[in-house]
Amino acid sequence: MQQPTITPKLLRLLVIFPNVMSYILLFGVVIYIRTNLEFLKETGGLTMWVIFAALLGPIAIYTTYSIVKRIRNGSL
Repeated sequence: MQQPTITPKLLRLLVIFPNVMSYILLFGVVIYIRTNLEFLKETGGLTMWVIFAALLGPIAIYTTYSIVKRIRNGSL
C-alpha cells in the first residue's frame, strides 16, 4: 500500500502560511500597544504585552530563517 504524498507547492503553503500569520499577529500586538499605551501603563499590563511582543518577534524571525534555509537546501 502506497502512502499519499503532498505536492511540494502545497507543503510550502502549509509551512509558510502560519509563519505569515505570526507576523500579522506581531503587527497587531504592536498596534495594540501603541494605541492603548496610556491605559496599559495605568493598569500595569504594559509589561506583559511588551514581553509577549519581545518573545513573538525573535520566534517569527527564526522560523522564517529556518524555512528559507530548508527551501534553499531543497528539503522543502
